Amino acid sequence: MSKYRITLDGKTYEMDVELIGEGGAVKPAAKKAESVSAPAAPAASSAAPAAPAKTAQPEAGSGTVVSPMPGTVIKIVKNVGDEVKAGELVLILEAMKMENEISAPVSGKIISINCASGAAVNGGDILFEVK
Repeated sequence: MSKYRITLDGKTYEMDVELIGEGGAVKPAAKKAESVSAPAAPAASSAAPAAPAKTAQPEAGSGTVVSPMPGTVIKIVKNVGDEVKAGELVLILEAMKMENEISAPVSGKIISINCASGAAVNGGDILFEVK
């Protein structure tokens, strides 16, 4: 068992953390620090989030771009047939309230865009291809 002291919203808590099971799930046990009269810290969920299922595995150096995470396509900057350079912005994917710029991995022409603005995508879905 390990002991930690954390400060959350200006309140200090002492935590006893015990590693349980082979999966490495951590079960925190919150104790109030003696010098602070504050409510117990909220317990963190010990359930690990499920990894998104991969629907495509592009080859290294290929022009196939898959979604790195589940999200919503909020803007498509390029069109099929447009020439792009490696690293040039093609679309913006919103995930967890963050805008993620998805760029062309290689220089070439966009041969397909497999999503639409406003569409939800899963992690591993093919977004577009460059050749």
